[in-house]
Amino acid sequence: MNPIVIIPARMAATRLPGKPLADIGGVPMIVRVLRQAQAAGVGPVAVAAGDSEIVAAVEAAGGRAILTDPDLPSGSDRILAALAE
Repeated sequence: MNPIVIIPARMAATRLPGKPLADIGGVPMIVRVLRQAQAAGVGPVAVAAGDSEIVAAVEAAGGRAILTDPDLPSGSDRILAALAE
């Protein structure tokens, strides 16, 4: 089995809107999460993003992002949509 890591992310969080792009020490939070997942060395890492802003941030950091339908109801649905790409 060859594991992969897919991180679901969307801008429309109800408790903290825009959370994936929240600045933490000059780096967007989603990029920090991406780097930690890559450092774990489990396998290839991608972000399943519901918004083009997230895709842009991840790609600017050299990561792989897959744009998914922003209306998907859950992170699990976002991951499944990314796997279908």
